[in-house]
Amino acid sequence: MTGSDLNNLTRTRVKICGITRSQDALAAAYAGADAIGLVFYEKSLRHVTVDSAKAIVKAIPPFVTIVGLFVGAGKDKIRAVLENIPIDILQFHGDESDEQCQQYGRPYIKAIRVREQLELDDLLNRYPGASALLLDSYVQGTRGGTGIAFDWSIVPPVCNKPIILAGGLTPANVRRAITQVKPYGVDVSGGVETGKGIKDAGKIAAFMQEVTNAQDEFRGRHCTPVQV
Repeated sequence: MTGSDLNNLTRTRVKICGITRSQDALAAAYAGADAIGLVFYEKSLRHVTVDSAKAIVKAIPPFVTIVGLFVGAGKDKIRAVLENIPIDILQFHGDESDEQCQQYGRPYIKAIRVREQLELDDLLNRYPGASALLLDSYVQGTRGGTGIAFDWSIVPPVCNKPIILAGGLTPANVRRAITQVKPYGVDVSGGVETGKGIKDAGKIAAFMQEVTNAQDEFRGRHCTPVQV
């Protein structure tokens, strides 16, 4: 869902990922973020345990989507998380198949690490059950959270599934990213941090403002003058 479909959206959706503290989840919620991401991947510096995730979720006000991020996790681990935490959407960053992603009774997002080329049609065929595709930067040996942007020009202008743009987004470049790619949503982690997993409320607010500015800019270029 890109290109002209943006005309039908009130605004670009935003997920603040890699939340590790309750106060950061609250900062994201009150700044207007649509979702927060909890990373259940032990090798990540933004990893959260089930107990810490419980405390974070308990602090979040209504109408904020909780996304659980997994990388090659086994069924038992994922089910244990789902039994203890009200995860709304699963996000998979490993080599999971569509069938594996769908077996938990939750909608899911499939993260794709983008290289020089993006075979979007092939990905759509491989993950027909995905609610959205998240496009992130490819860095050898790293599964997201790289802080590096990929070449946005390789994202096709039209897609029949929502596209979430990630990788190296910051308050300084998210407006340009949205006006160029016109994604359904954007996903930020390191770009609003003071340290790994430590979010900055001011940076979150600045990021959200730039998302709004991008949307206003797009509408301004495509508005129709009123005849009087």
